[in-house]
Amino acid sequence: MMRPKLRLIPLGGLSEIGKNMMVVEYENDIIVIDCGLMFPEEEMLGIDLVIPDTSYLLDNKEKIRGIVITHGHEDHIGALPYVLPQFDVPVYSTRLTQGLISVKLKERKALATAKLNVVPFGSQFTLGKFRVEFFPVCHSIPDSAGLIIYTPAGVIIHSGDFKLDYTPVGGKPTDLSRLAQLGMQGVLLLLADSTYAELPGYTPSEQVVGETLDRIMAEAPGRVIVATFSSLISRIQQVIDAAARYQRRVFVVGQSMSNTVNMALEMGYLKAPDGVLGRLDELHNLPRNKVVFATTGSQGEPTSALARIANRDHRQLHIVRGDTVVISATPIPGNEALVNRIVDSLFKQGAQVMYDKVAQVHVHGHGSQEELKLLLNLVKPRFFVPIHGEYRHLSLHAKLAQSVGIPEENTFVLEDGDILEVSAQLAKKAGKVSAGNVFVDGLSVGDIGSVVLRNRRMLSRDGIVVVIMAINRQTGKPVGRPDIISRGFVDTRESKDMIEESRDLVARILEHSGERAAEWGFISTKVRDALNRFYYEQTKRRPMILPVMVQV
Repeated sequence: MMRPKLRLIPLGGLSEIGKNMMVVEYENDIIVIDCGLMFPEEEMLGIDLVIPDTSYLLDNKEKIRGIVITHGHEDHIGALPYVLPQFDVPVYSTRLTQGLISVKLKERKALATAKLNVVPFGSQFTLGKFRVEFFPVCHSIPDSAGLIIYTPAGVIIHSGDFKLDYTPVGGKPTDLSRLAQLGMQGVLLLLADSTYAELPGYTPSEQVVGETLDRIMAEAPGRVIVATFSSLISRIQQVIDAAARYQRRVFVVGQSMSNTVNMALEMGYLKAPDGVLGRLDELHNLPRNKVVFATTGSQGEPTSALARIANRDHRQLHIVRGDTVVISATPIPGNEALVNRIVDSLFKQGAQVMYDKVAQVHVHGHGSQEELKLLLNLVKPRFFVPIHGEYRHLSLHAKLAQSVGIPEENTFVLEDGDILEVSAQLAKKAGKVSAGNVFVDGLSVGDIGSVVLRNRRMLSRDGIVVVIMAINRQTGKPVGRPDIISRGFVDTRESKDMIEESRDLVARILEHSGERAAEWGFISTKVRDALNRFYYEQTKRRPMILPVMVQV
């Protein structure tokens, strides 16, 4: 008799930073951990966001018992507004995370039908054959959780995004005693955060940032503008505390930041002394050295408040000489150029800019190597799967696990779509499911496929050529010379001769096609092939060629 297997299938988050989604399956029960989005890469032209491919879940819809969310960052909750409407399943999270999810769903008008459940730390809930418990971990947002999942095959621990900070701002430190206790009882499988597996040593404590902000508020001659993630509530708390100490007032700029701050104040995750937070219309009678702005845009996102301020495009805020701008975040890999442009522009306008290279204005929310080793030593899992990282992070994390004594054959570096089958004694990769990217472009989700992106790339590189051919409706013979219009391909004035030559080429094809003029598909392919060859010989470029036939 075959014992049923426990299956793990990452649908996102392994081989990229972002769009985290992990499927845990046993017989007829599935739970989904996290449901995140990713920001597009440079070559994904015109794409707004990327979410995981959920086709595997759609095929197994009736097995899904719930979605469990570890914490409220975009790369863990951002896809919920797009995914939840397809699956009528409950969502489980801690209290603040639930608040952030509601804000997200409300923006996309998907809140009404959602079943959101708040789970306190330490209590357990049952989803089919699984029992799940949240334990506190320290991360850059309060109420972050790791998961303990009791399955018929053994205990799985999912670290969530975590670091070990013994003096966090708001939020609890990572519950090491609970992890040690589980490690003593025996853990089948550990899934752990690999984001900073490259960094030796320990991640510094949030306290250093508090001290830096304190110094900046004390010494800044004019206004202080702090840019950070709207979900980095501990950082916003530090800004409020430092401002209050030097009798500065804090003004929140930007929609997402205001929504998050209001929600966190209501729920008690942010504390602000009376009169510290102000409304923008109260600004005009305050001296400059009594003002602090909190804004989004630490990643240089083009629509964010900071980017608009840097481009002199913000309605209410302009840089004044003597301003101090603090960018409290590290650029996400791939965003460095955007952030650098903004820093340059702010310097040009006379601001003093503090960013991660010149002052300790940010610590990140993920454990470095020593913290990852400590976790492995406490949990002592039989099998180990590094998660949350690009391939190099996962590989390095697997090496770390081997250095603390986990056998190489028990560590598995997976990629999106890999299936890992685990039983009490044995784990092995067992095939793959489809797990590509689903693109969100404006209002359309998933309609933009690789073909559309390939076309956009062709257009952006080599331009477009439209060939207009007039055909007599009765005789099927060409009328006059074909016309050629090009955009983004060559300068038509300079390449006049080449364009003329290609018109002759098309005219010859039309003449020779004789009676076949009626078969439009045949002609258009022939024209396209001939021009493709001709233009490639002349220019070594391949513009997109669109033949158009007009019947007259």
